[in-house]
Amino acid sequence: MTTSITCRAVLFDMDGTLVDSTSVVERVWARFAQRFDLDLATILASSHGRRMEDSIVRFGPEGVDVATVARDLSEFEYATTDGVVAVRGAAALLSSLPADRVALVTSAGRELAHMRMDSVGIPMPTVLVGSEDVERGKPYPDPYLAAARRLGVEPAHIVVFEDADAGIRSALTAGMRVIVVGEAAGEIAFGLPRVHDYSTVRARAAVGGGRITLTLD
Repeated sequence: MTTSITCRAVLFDMDGTLVDSTSVVERVWARFAQRFDLDLATILASSHGRRMEDSIVRFGPEGVDVATVARDLSEFEYATTDGVVAVRGAAALLSSLPADRVALVTSAGRELAHMRMDSVGIPMPTVLVGSEDVERGKPYPDPYLAAARRLGVEPAHIVVFEDADAGIRSALTAGMRVIVVGEAAGEIAFGLPRVHDYSTVRARAAVGGGRITLTLD
């Protein structure tokens, strides 16, 4: 069944949406869980799509030095690119969209976002909203609203590609439409359009008027 969605801008999450970094992320949180004798499965079940610092506060012991722990985990993460791959069709879809109507909105830091995108050969959109660009990360709407402001497009005219519960909640609360990437995301994703990857997604930009039509086959 073919679905067509018209919008004026397209926003992308990164990890799990454009870049599959599952193996690295799991190693990072395994390091954290081992350090504080925590249950790794519990952390992985709800940390995806959220800022690292927020998950450290949530699962770490009382009084944990968030900045120090985040720095240690980040250094480990920056040094690890094995197993990071592009989601199928991601680069082609991005290149087919108008550059001034696209943004990357990630819970990762800006440096890590550039590193991950470069490592899989996906060009970074001109507009990037990283973890340090907002006071409140996903699932709050702040990151996606920040991207909308920078693009100059009203949230109701924006489509977001997301794979995580926190990110979907962030985008929906911001008043945007969401297309789910992959198989995960939980109850919040029920009834939303979904694609396995971007091999079945086509974009067409109208000449004048700023309209973008996304076709999901």
